Amino acid sequence: MTAAIGLGTLIGILLGLLGSGGSILAVPALVYGAGLPLSTAVPTSLLVVGISSAAALLPRLRTGLIRWRIAAVVGAAGAAAAFGGAAVNRLLDPRMVLLGFAALMVAAAARMLRDDDKSGGDCALPSGGVNWRGCLPKSVGAGIAVGFLTGLFGVGGGFLIIPALVVLLGLPMPAAVGTSLAIIVVNSAAGFVAHAGDATLDFRVTGAFTAAAIIGSLVAGRFASRLPARRLSRAFAYLILAIALFVLLQAAVHPPVS
Repeated sequence: MTAAIGLGTLIGILLGLLGSGGSILAVPALVYGAGLPLSTAVPTSLLVVGISSAAALLPRLRTGLIRWRIAAVVGAAGAAAAFGGAAVNRLLDPRMVLLGFAALMVAAAARMLRDDDKSGGDCALPSGGVNWRGCLPKSVGAGIAVGFLTGLFGVGGGFLIIPALVVLLGLPMPAAVGTSLAIIVVNSAAGFVAHAGDATLDFRVTGAFTAAAIIGSLVAGRFASRLPARRLSRAFAYLILAIALFVLLQAAVHPPVS
C-alpha cells in the first residue's frame, strides 16, 4: 500500500505538470512496485491514469487552451484502435509485452530530448482556426496509432500524444498539454473496457493508487504554468530512460506473472 500511494502520487504529479508521463510509469510501478501480475496491472493502470488525467484536466478547463474538436477526433479514433491493441496483447507473452514497452519508452524519451519543437500547420493556423481537410486525416492517423498502443501496453499514451500533437498536428505546447489530457481520458476508458474482463482488480491497491494520483495531479496542475516546461520535459525524458533500463533488467531476470 505504501508503494502504491508513493508511486500514485508521482504519476499524478507528472500528469499535472506535463499532461503526460503517468501512463508510461504506471504499468512498471504496479508490476514491480505494488507486486501486481501484468494482466491485472494493465487494466488497473488504465483506470488510474484515466481518472487522474480527468482530475488534472479540471484546472485547465477555463484556460481556453484545450482543442476540444481535435481531442474528440483523436480520442474517437484511438478508442476504436484500443480494442485491437488489447486483442494483440492477449496473444503475446508477458515478457515480450514488457520488452516492447521498454523499447517504446526509449523511443519516446529520445523524441522528447530533441530540441525541434515547432508549432503551426493545418491544425493550428496563424488565425487560430483549423484546416480540417489537412488536419482531419492527420488527427485520425495519430489517434489510431496511439489508441492501438494504449490497448497493447496499457498506457494512456500522453507521452506519445504530445509529440504527435506538436510535431504532426502543429499545436503549441500549452494547447498540446491540455488537449492530451482530454484524449488520455477517452483512450484510457476504452482501453480499460477492452481489458476489464481479463483480471480481477485489487480494489485496495487500485483505490490507494488512484486517490494518490488524483491529489498529486490537482496539486501539480496549479504549479504547471509557473515551471519551465522544457526543463521538466527533459528531466522526465531521462527518468523514462532509467525506468526503461529497469524494466529491461527485470524482464530478463524476473519474468512477470501473466
